[in-house]
Amino acid sequence: MAEDHILEVKNLQKHFHLSGDRVLKAVDGLNFSIKRGETFGLVGESGCGKSTTGRTIIRLYEATGGEVLFNGKDIQKLSGDDRKKFRRDMQMVFQDPYASLNPRMTVGKIISEGMDIHGLYTGKKRKERVSQLLTDVGLNEEHAGRFPHEFSGGQRQRIGIARALAIEPQFIIADEPISALDVSVQAQVVNLFKKLQKEHGLTYLFIAHDLAMVKHISDRIGVMYLGKLVEVATSDELNAKPLHPYTQSLLSAIPIPDPDLQKQRKRVILQGEIPSPLNPPSGCPFRTRCPHAMPECAATMPPFKEVEPGHFAACHLL
Repeated sequence: MAEDHILEVKNLQKHFHLSGDRVLKAVDGLNFSIKRGETFGLVGESGCGKSTTGRTIIRLYEATGGEVLFNGKDIQKLSGDDRKKFRRDMQMVFQDPYASLNPRMTVGKIISEGMDIHGLYTGKKRKERVSQLLTDVGLNEEHAGRFPHEFSGGQRQRIGIARALAIEPQFIIADEPISALDVSVQAQVVNLFKKLQKEHGLTYLFIAHDLAMVKHISDRIGVMYLGKLVEVATSDELNAKPLHPYTQSLLSAIPIPDPDLQKQRKRVILQGEIPSPLNPPSGCPFRTRCPHAMPECAATMPPFKEVEPGHFAACHLL
């Protein structure tokens, strides 16, 4: 594992066994790494497995196969004090700001709950820490005595971010943290993530289906389709030179704020629906919707390989 990589995912799999011997392969063989201090965006349509990936990395789900190395250690083999330290070093901001906060606890108790578990801060220092966190995320210290129902969706998400920061983590998984928010609030929350990253030296796995927003916040981006990664590149490289037909389609759907340029653009419109992960197509999972599909695509899975330096893709066209 490279010294500058805080996280390395190797052939990660998460399968759910259903009735009748059916197996849903939500995550099926992911390989990627995240450098210390960067933001890695993970995008794809609903149901592609990106949220399951985040939950498996943080061990809310136990992996079916593969490895997740965090600071050089396999998280699935951690126990005792090592596992507790891992829980402190990696935190999560959840998608639904309404369901992720306990309605019976005050904001102060919600934020300080992790401090109790890990034995951090007591008495006056704890109160000061909670006040500082609320200020850091754009709220007021008097909000500590209020309950979650007294806040808007954007404010609740800020509380969730403060809770994640409370125990001084190194790495935060943000699972679609802006999808339930108004568009005007989304930009505020994304800018807050960027500000906190600079101030606290954080590393992010930023999961979303909005490629335009992910492009804005991420250093590198991974594109998922039906449980697999189809492309990984830097944000600028992916935007300037998308290699996979699925990525090209996603980027073509992002509107440009210039009517003349928008008229000249060629949209890549996909046909059909996403196949069921219970019965995925043979070969390349994208072939049933790909405008360039060939017989070879149905026969074999294209390898996920480095096409250009730092630019990975899985497509027989390459």
